[in-house]
Amino acid sequence: MLSLPNPDDLVFFVNGRKVIEKNADPEVNLLFYLREVLHLTGTKYGCGGGGCGACTVMVSRYDPKTKKIHHYPVTACLVPICSLYGAAVTTVEGVGSIKTRIHPVQERLAKCHGTQCGFCSPGMVMSIYTLLRNHPEPTPEQITKALGGNLCRCTGYRPIVESGKTFCEESTVCQMKGSGKCCMDQEERSFVTRQKKICTKLYDKDEFQPFDPSQEPIFPPELIRMAEDPNKRRLTFRGERTAWITPVTLDDLVELTANFPKAPVVMGNTTVGPNVKFRDEFHPVSISPIGLPELYFADSTANGVTIGAGYSLAQLNDALHFIVSEQPKEKTKTYRALLKHLRTLAGTQIRSMATLGGHVVSRPNFSDLNPILAAGNAVINLISKESQRQIPLDGPFLERSPEADLKSGEIVFSVDIPHSTQWHFVSGLRQAQRLENSFAIVNAGMSVKFEDGTNTIKDLQMYYGSVGPTVVSASHTCRQLIGRQWNDQMLSDACRLVLDEIYIPPAAEGGMVEYRRTLIISLLFKFYLKVRRGLNKLDPQKFPDIPETFMSALEDFPLETPEGFQMFQCVDPHQSPQDPVGHPLMHQSAIKHTTGEAVYCDDLPSISQELSLAVVTSTRAHAKIISIDVSEALTLPGVVDVITAEDVPGDNNYKGEVLFAQNEVICVGQIVCTVAADTYAQAREAAKKVKVTYEDIEPRIITIEQALEHNSFLSEERKIEQGNVEEAFKHVDQIIEGEMHVEGQEHFYMETQTFLAIPTTEDKEMVLYLGTQHPTYAQEFVAAALNVPRNRIACHMKRAGGAFGGKLTKPALLGAICAVAANKTGRPIRFILERGDDMLITAGRHPLLGKYKVGFMNNGVIKAADVEYYINGGCTVDESQMVLEFIVLKSENAYYIPNFRCRGKACKTNLPSNTAFRGFGFPQVTVVVEAYVAAVATQCDLLPEEVKEINMYKRISKTAYNQTFNPEPLRRCWKECLEKSSFHARKLDAEEYNKKNYWKKRGLAVVPIKYSIAVPVGHLSQAAALVHIYLDGSVFVTHGGCELGQGLYTKMIQVASRELNIPLSYIHLPETSTITVPNTVRTAGSMGTDINGRAVQNACRILMARLQPIIRKNPKGKWEDWISKAYAESISLSTTGYFGGYHTHMDWKKEEGEPFPYYVYGVSCSEVEIDCLTGAHKLLRTDIFMDAAFSINPAVDIGQIEGAFIQGMGLYTIEELKYSPEGVLYSRSPDDYKIPTVTEIPEELYVTLVYSRNPIAIYSSKGLGEAGMSLGSSVFFAINDAVSAARRERGLTKTFTLNSPATPEEIRMTCADRFTDMIPRDDPSTFTPWSIRVS
Repeated sequence: MLSLPNPDDLVFFVNGRKVIEKNADPEVNLLFYLREVLHLTGTKYGCGGGGCGACTVMVSRYDPKTKKIHHYPVTACLVPICSLYGAAVTTVEGVGSIKTRIHPVQERLAKCHGTQCGFCSPGMVMSIYTLLRNHPEPTPEQITKALGGNLCRCTGYRPIVESGKTFCEESTVCQMKGSGKCCMDQEERSFVTRQKKICTKLYDKDEFQPFDPSQEPIFPPELIRMAEDPNKRRLTFRGERTAWITPVTLDDLVELTANFPKAPVVMGNTTVGPNVKFRDEFHPVSISPIGLPELYFADSTANGVTIGAGYSLAQLNDALHFIVSEQPKEKTKTYRALLKHLRTLAGTQIRSMATLGGHVVSRPNFSDLNPILAAGNAVINLISKESQRQIPLDGPFLERSPEADLKSGEIVFSVDIPHSTQWHFVSGLRQAQRLENSFAIVNAGMSVKFEDGTNTIKDLQMYYGSVGPTVVSASHTCRQLIGRQWNDQMLSDACRLVLDEIYIPPAAEGGMVEYRRTLIISLLFKFYLKVRRGLNKLDPQKFPDIPETFMSALEDFPLETPEGFQMFQCVDPHQSPQDPVGHPLMHQSAIKHTTGEAVYCDDLPSISQELSLAVVTSTRAHAKIISIDVSEALTLPGVVDVITAEDVPGDNNYKGEVLFAQNEVICVGQIVCTVAADTYAQAREAAKKVKVTYEDIEPRIITIEQALEHNSFLSEERKIEQGNVEEAFKHVDQIIEGEMHVEGQEHFYMETQTFLAIPTTEDKEMVLYLGTQHPTYAQEFVAAALNVPRNRIACHMKRAGGAFGGKLTKPALLGAICAVAANKTGRPIRFILERGDDMLITAGRHPLLGKYKVGFMNNGVIKAADVEYYINGGCTVDESQMVLEFIVLKSENAYYIPNFRCRGKACKTNLPSNTAFRGFGFPQVTVVVEAYVAAVATQCDLLPEEVKEINMYKRISKTAYNQTFNPEPLRRCWKECLEKSSFHARKLDAEEYNKKNYWKKRGLAVVPIKYSIAVPVGHLSQAAALVHIYLDGSVFVTHGGCELGQGLYTKMIQVASRELNIPLSYIHLPETSTITVPNTVRTAGSMGTDINGRAVQNACRILMARLQPIIRKNPKGKWEDWISKAYAESISLSTTGYFGGYHTHMDWKKEEGEPFPYYVYGVSCSEVEIDCLTGAHKLLRTDIFMDAAFSINPAVDIGQIEGAFIQGMGLYTIEELKYSPEGVLYSRSPDDYKIPTVTEIPEELYVTLVYSRNPIAIYSSKGLGEAGMSLGSSVFFAINDAVSAARRERGLTKTFTLNSPATPEEIRMTCADRFTDMIPRDDPSTFTPWSIRVS
């Protein structure tokens, strides 16, 4: 390597302050630097790959050419600090702070209830803030677009979008099509009783501080001077292993590329960065021409446009929009095709970072732009030290043919994109798992040129992405078709030819082989139709138009800005103004969430001598451990120790859960050992050097089917039965049998599993800070592992960045592993799981196989059902037995079937143990129950909603396990949902739409639920609280519940405020800890508010009873006076409160009991549109009616319902876990696992809290954290309805099974047609598939 000069100082600004880094390391990214060096912890780690937006910050640069300042959002995890020379970085702390002044963006996101766990909130703030810096009065579309790269797992996005829309010129909350009337006006609502007034405002816009764009911080003048300095020179930065060189002229750049031909030219770092981090690429030298003026331009010529290689994709987007607005339509077909794909390519942050040159030259096989550029005859302009030349951006280049590639020392200077012509058609087509920010499953760029005035093909080009290791050109097919006319016969031949030419092997990486084959020709058909339509517009006489019923196939689903309306019971006007119960209060930490000042576990400052921990996990599903060689790992710098099973002082196997694998491994992802080092980077590198030798053990059981073959179960069968099922089957008109698969789900909490363990020097004490739903369970595991009494272990839990069941049992196991490392090293240990490790190790929702046999009469009355459920529990019991019991108990849902039997078993497999997940089995059950009810409807020629109504519980009844309940609120929710959603009218509209559209179909479905609360074991719903009143009148409250984003602390403060009759501002609730409240139960089962509220209420009432004599003597006194007097009279101002739990029980021998204190009822109606050619779907509208009884905080409850609904929608549609046949989880990042983004949520979402009475729970409320999850199944069944319409029209069988999730693949392949019939099919016995279904 050539010798390099001494390193330069790195100069940039952060939040207006100058940063001079004398030892800038090219391997350090901005996220690490902000958090670890500058201690700005508002910017969060969510995934480390730019896929979640949690680390979004704003970068501002001055352009000396235009004299303008350019603000753009970036994901800090992908920004090397060395790329920031001369830039200004703004983080969430620089936008506003509770210590100084909060910014309107932060205030409105908080007050519009756009935060729950708050972990994504700083990123959301920065995305909206950056938009406002560029567009102070944005459009709603710009808001939605700006948020496309930010993931949120809690809120369901609607309130986040709404907060952004408050900056738009005019409010767009309610659009009653110009009538001037609100669509939800009071007189329109027949269901509102005179006594119960309905409110629709969750916040008051008048409280918002005004937004004044002129008050934003100025760009540092020093950076302007630096940018305009005529004597700029080359910069060099050097770390321990790598160097980073920034040239200042084009000549300098080509000189460097000649000297370092293997060095990557890094601009946005969106390709090199992830490859270095996740694929262990290493580059000793990187060359970064960021800001080099010669690379940033867009020049129009007579024949087209030339774009500089340095233009970001966002700048390319702006340039193309300008050209499209200036040029006639016929010239801009290529540009418009590019713009369509630029809208959905990645998120705004990545589009702002990635460059055209980088995208073109890296040639990812999934590229959305390169196929279009190739089809549009783009040309790449190259420069090197020796010469300049042009190469076509064509098939050989994209397929990496050596003769068509860049030569050593060459770089991309610019790209020429020619204008299209009148008889030239160019299109981009794609299909991905979700609409936005998702790699294409298959994409294409296609173009055709005709002989002028004819439909005779003169030139044809087709390029496909994601069908092989590179983008593929169908050149042979295209050559065969030249001279042919553009007609149906040509299409038929083209489909046959292209399937022959582009062969996807049956075991191809990425799977979905038959679907991808189908997409190849489905996208070709779409192009064929578009061109037919275009020819018709050119000469309607000569070229007939496509059929009217085919028109909608041409249109992609629009990315609309979501609208919403929320309705809830107003507070009684006679209620005391000071009483906060029933009011839609903001989350008590919301402002801190949006300013980045809410402290999560990993935000705690470093402690002296602290070490970081990295894991070594098993690569085999079932194997004997022959040896663990840690010798090389221990020699690496910074490594302190390697911890194995031998180092556990107590139980390494506690309650069947294994801390460190010992002798054998039982799943891929099981922890074998951990490495403790001075930094995480050192620990991670050392972990890679640990060598584990295995010997495979048979059997290796991965799927439920394999478990059933080997009789492999985790626990005994559970069963409930009523009536005489066998006898009833003899007396019914019809019997159907079927089975359904429901795949698992990843929790994808935004904050990964996080721990800080601090050993003390005396008494074997250990303090843990962690994000958990069950501090006592973590305390129990740590004590068992360390072999000490539990009173030596203190677990502190302030807040978690989401949990959803994934932080119930797993933190106990991982916390114990962390504590063992702290115990062995005698030093504090910080243990933060990377996203990929978290997804691999902690597993998620149980995949389920449901089998049913149902007997019914021809009028739709179901007389008998025999149902079996099998869940994939993984390798240890974890929560599988309880999940299974819940599945069996909830298996009837809302329907009375007089003869009903349900049996369930948890299968033991060699997968990581599945665990608790919001809904606890019910979301899986819901789809099976609704599926067989829908199947009955099909057999009886009735509508599904008719059969549901016929069989729904109607009066006070007993469940199959003999518990009495009153379904009246269910009936009310059902009736109101059908009425208020205009279900029947919209169903007719959808039928009409379906008659007129062959390739797009609409479907509607309405789903009722009867959701049980709490747990069947009474003592597991006990709770305690501790309340202190201090002499200044301030009140300290703590309890056993955990704040996970669900607003539990907020509601507890409301309870204390009402009970003590003091303002909210007097009350402080800091954390949950095993020191203050011992022996806590889980925060789960939707019972957090129920049980902890009772405990807080009990404590407050005890204190008020003590204060009563003083208050009676001085009834008009102030609270502070009463407290002072009480103290003077030696009255204790501290007490514990206690709630003994619900009297629930279940006798599994008798198959009866009262396992649940009460039920939550709800109904949702959803309408979708599907694209039968691609399998894409769009959720048009959802109406949710939820029996909330009396809501303690409607804003929190509606937030929980909406968030759960969107999470459920994800489970049933796009969230797909992929496993290899060997049990390896492929889905380990937001690149591979797609949760809903802002574009997946309903275009219209209406939520109504239906009032009822629930004397069992505090203030007659109900627990609403989970019920909404299963309502997401209305989207699944709306898709099912649309697929059914397509199949009917195609003359296919009425009965079919759509398995969950209803992915684009599932939808497309179930909408069978001539294209699915055309593709080659492989004999499954001749190959091993890339991925398998584990349900």
